[in-house]
Amino acid sequence: MAWSTREIAELAGTSLRAVRHYHKVGLLDEPVRRANGYKQYGVAHLVRLLRIKRLVDLGFSLSGIAGLGDADDHPEEALRALDAELAATIEKLQRARTELGFILKKSVRTDLPPEFATAAASTPLPEAERSFVTVMSRVLGPKGIAAYAELLRNPVEDPAGDAFARLPADADEQTRAEVAEGLVAYVLELWRRNPGLSALSADAPRGEKYAKKTVGSAFQEIYNEAQADVLSRLGVLLTEARRAPTSRPADPSEERDTTPKG
Repeated sequence: MAWSTREIAELAGTSLRAVRHYHKVGLLDEPVRRANGYKQYGVAHLVRLLRIKRLVDLGFSLSGIAGLGDADDHPEEALRALDAELAATIEKLQRARTELGFILKKSVRTDLPPEFATAAASTPLPEAERSFVTVMSRVLGPKGIAAYAELLRNPVEDPAGDAFARLPADADEQTRAEVAEGLVAYVLELWRRNPGLSALSADAPRGEKYAKKTVGSAFQEIYNEAQADVLSRLGVLLTEARRAPTSRPADPSEERDTTPKG
């Protein structure tokens, strides 16, 4: 039996270009030529071509097939490795479909990281907080992300937080001090209810120092001058309050919930 290049390509269900490329990269031996110069393919070429096509369809690269050598009729080890790779790809695609379905159903913004999209689905985030959440997702570790996501799932509205959100960039000294002081009680109580919030960057992949520096830079860019100043003041006040023996009111009824979102 003898076939031309076009005929063997059609039999194998591939293209002339593919057959010629397999010759070029050394996967398919060149056939003998007839007296008229045309190539003459036989059964062995067809079997080899079908094997190459089958491995390509399964997901092997041409370089991977070449690396199999004479064992490409049943490369068990390579097949198992490919199976594991395909399983991981399928899992990734399934997660992507689940996330896509959630985005479509809940109309979640695509710029929100998946870790926080579910948590924030029921409470639309302001532009500044959404940007800040995106930065947080890139620097926090698993525990920090879980703690912050829990905060987003259970937001607390408070006048002090609203005052922070509305604070204009040109707020005077007294106003800034009052807003910072108004946030202290809430943040302390928030830490009491959610201990993980007081150590958000403790398990940061690139270290706590890097996480804090990145978050600080984000604060400066995302929030206006007065808000960034209030957050700096708040950090000092919280440090002092945590050192004091009576940093929180003894009577729970005196406690209140106030914080800036983000």
